[in-house]
Amino acid sequence: MPLVRIDLPQGKSAEYRRAAADVVYTAMTTVLSVPADDRFMVITEHDPANLVIDPGYLGISRSPDALLIQVTLNEGRTVALKKDFYRAVAEGLRDRVGLRPEDVTINLVEVPKENWSFGNGEAQYAS
Repeated sequence: MPLVRIDLPQGKSAEYRRAAADVVYTAMTTVLSVPADDRFMVITEHDPANLVIDPGYLGISRSPDALLIQVTLNEGRTVALKKDFYRAVAEGLRDRVGLRPEDVTINLVEVPKENWSFGNGEAQYAS
């Protein structure tokens, strides 16, 4: 169960926010083999004063449209799969909403399977 957080500048349309979520979900299911319907996302808009993204870190020129994506997921994917995921999300956002790949920052947080509860106060994946 990935938990996705998308933090973006205030003022984006509902269609833009939905498309961004769809792009991330599609990349998770096609690249990272996340099961269908495993979709848990929080999308938050921020005033420019409350979304601080360095405009030039690592020599990448970011615009005021830059956003942050954080995905908490089960550990164990290869570096190659992670790179494919980053690329799929950046290209998908470019194609769907016109966001420049330079404006996409992604952070993966890997956790053991027993760190999830899907409800009922149970750890469904714990062995």
